[in-house]
Amino acid sequence: MKSLYNNCEKMLDNYHLDCREALALADKRITPELLQIASELRDDGFGNVITYSKKIFIPLTYLCRDVCHYCTFAKTPKRVENLYMPFEEVLELANEGEKMGCKEALFTLGEKPELRYSKAQEFLRRLGYKSTLEYLRDASDLVYQKTGLMPHMNPGTMSLDECAMLREVSPSMGMMLESSSDRLCKKGMPHYGSPDKAPSVRLKTLEISGQLKVPFTTGILIGIGETKEERIQSLLAIRDVHERYGNVQEVIVQNFRAKPGTKMRDADDASLEDLLWTIAVTRLIFGKEMSIQVPPNLSPGKITPLLDAGINDWGGVSPLTPDHVNPEAPWPHLAKLTSDTEKAGRHLAERLTIYPDYINKDWVDEKFQKSLLHSVDIDGLPRPDIWTPGESIEPPKRDISLITDKALIDKGLLKSIFDKSDSGELLSSRDIEVLFGSRGRDFSAVCQKADELRREINGEEVSFVVNRNINYTNVCYFKCQFCAFSKGKMSENLRGKPYDLEHAEIKRRVKEAWERGATEVCMQGGIHPQYTGETYLDIVKIVKDAVPEMHVHAFSPLEVWQGAATLGISLKSFLIRLKVAGLDTLPGTAAEVLDDEVRKILCPDKINTQQWLEVMRTAHEVGFKTTATIMYGHVDKVRHWARHLIRIRDLQIKTNGFTEFVPLPFVAQEAPLYLKGRARKGPTFREAVLMHAVARIVFRGLIDNIQASWVKMGHDGVVACLKAGVNDLGGTLMNESITRAAGAAHGQETNPNQMLDMIHAAGRVPRPRTTDYGSLCDERLDTAKCAGQLSEIINNPARKYDRKNRRSLVRSSTIA
Repeated sequence: MKSLYNNCEKMLDNYHLDCREALALADKRITPELLQIASELRDDGFGNVITYSKKIFIPLTYLCRDVCHYCTFAKTPKRVENLYMPFEEVLELANEGEKMGCKEALFTLGEKPELRYSKAQEFLRRLGYKSTLEYLRDASDLVYQKTGLMPHMNPGTMSLDECAMLREVSPSMGMMLESSSDRLCKKGMPHYGSPDKAPSVRLKTLEISGQLKVPFTTGILIGIGETKEERIQSLLAIRDVHERYGNVQEVIVQNFRAKPGTKMRDADDASLEDLLWTIAVTRLIFGKEMSIQVPPNLSPGKITPLLDAGINDWGGVSPLTPDHVNPEAPWPHLAKLTSDTEKAGRHLAERLTIYPDYINKDWVDEKFQKSLLHSVDIDGLPRPDIWTPGESIEPPKRDISLITDKALIDKGLLKSIFDKSDSGELLSSRDIEVLFGSRGRDFSAVCQKADELRREINGEEVSFVVNRNINYTNVCYFKCQFCAFSKGKMSENLRGKPYDLEHAEIKRRVKEAWERGATEVCMQGGIHPQYTGETYLDIVKIVKDAVPEMHVHAFSPLEVWQGAATLGISLKSFLIRLKVAGLDTLPGTAAEVLDDEVRKILCPDKINTQQWLEVMRTAHEVGFKTTATIMYGHVDKVRHWARHLIRIRDLQIKTNGFTEFVPLPFVAQEAPLYLKGRARKGPTFREAVLMHAVARIVFRGLIDNIQASWVKMGHDGVVACLKAGVNDLGGTLMNESITRAAGAAHGQETNPNQMLDMIHAAGRVPRPRTTDYGSLCDERLDTAKCAGQLSEIINNPARKYDRKNRRSLVRSSTIA
């Protein structure tokens, strides 16, 4: 066991036991140490989340040419009412499952019955089918087209052509290897007389699924006469295929239960001790990243021991249909399964039939990609509710209550991260990823830790600024895939017409903003192909000429980079000129996610991560204060969020130039990337709240202000965030247009009276502020509270350009 401990640290770094080390486990008995190692590996790979799939089971046919000696599923034609389930019944069952919230339709069937039974062959021929698998293909396609349930099929052994045919109608498939031992196929053994149970045939199907990139479920059946060494050899055979193709999405460890009416009716069931040993060994062989499943209905009342052995998944659980393979073992009620899992210190979360890592174009037929991506959260699990950023939908009540539900974290990984933060140590990327992965009680704990820090730093005050957005042009030659605001040659289908504000209109909006109590104008626009650095300098001067006292908060790092490049001067020189012209502070927008893995998809022609950071660093050096943002919930993963926060944190340690951090949830409705089916639907409410809470913890002692965007989150959403580390609500935003162009429905302005109401509703103390977090004078606030309606804005149409005189475009790829 000591050697296992020595290897455990290596296994946490994705080291796998070699065959010799794995086979040596056959001599090990079940011990607390073995279970502890397996549990630690599972925790490192999956945290406290245990998954299940809410599904219906569709027994398409009970006919089978095999005669496994433990099976009660397979029946002869004389013992079934219908040789195959009629499509009408298939669809009726699928519709019932869809109404009950199921997301998967699992097709179970016997192997190639038409090769044994002439009646099966005649039935299929009469309907125009050559095989059971062709009938399965059409049944699966019908269910998906009519109900949206994702098919998962257990088609048995397949040829390359058969697997390719079924891949088009099912995003995942499965077939239990059961055992790689040829001995079990000999006379007197459980697989005798079952040609499809020959290990070479089953392993060939597993390989074919890998060649065709089919996400595949497989596993072993224990207690049917195999030895421990043979179990390990079976697991190693599965691992060998997976290491070559990467297609095994989960490994099932299923325990044999004797059934009346079978040849093995008098055999002993696999013992719990035997099952726990096998689970732990499976975890050690496959490491921390493989999903390992045990059916909960086959070990009733044993939830905690199974979890302690290293599993992370309960498999399919149906609120509607029985386990047709084990009809004597009813599914646990989902409420009880949830309760029992939580009593064991874990959080139960629903998953899809296809595992998160496989939801991409390489592994799924094109017909499924869009609906899959639109239905999942950042972890690739089903979105738990209909809330999305920007829409007028109340936040989910469960998440709202969890934010303040009592959470006692007195041990475990989360406690160690909190202790690390309390000691002043910087959190690692892995620490931050764990925080973002929090669900259930852990989610409550993270929110409450963030709120505790907020109280220490900001007290009970909640601030906001009275400001006006002025987006001087929506013409942009960059092709950001998330943006529905900019207008260019290929964007006629997006909201609004191209415009370019005249100086008089900018000046009018500035004066009106001041008359309505504003102290700030926030100014950004598209990257107009004829704008230069002089254009930006002129815009600042226009504002200051109109109202000298107005604070100018303007120009994203992209605009600053572009302005300097068009003038042929350094960033520092351009920023100094902006400062002299009257620019006061800079917004930290155009950051999206500061990771080039993401940016190459979102905004490949935009400034990259290092260029964004260079603009901010230089701005801080010349005396500007700036904000920092993240725009999240599209194609990103938690590892990208962690890297983003660390890059902001590291720069803040050097410059202390960021005044606030502003999470901006991706509003998907009109975004090109979403409409093309290449992005998620924005973050879930839990993820959005966590972005604020985790930022508060990560930036502890470095960035004191965490802001929630009412435009993205809605009024109820920002009130919830005020209980999870947020102390600022940003601006009142007269004329907000960028988010509304993306499809948001939260209006163009939240006036000061509404701001005050939101803050009071959260039981907090309002503090109207200036841009730099000074106190707002009473005169300005009184003016803002009494402001009338905004005048109708004038978006001056963008002029056509003389292409002969059009200057060369400047993009990041051409800048040294």
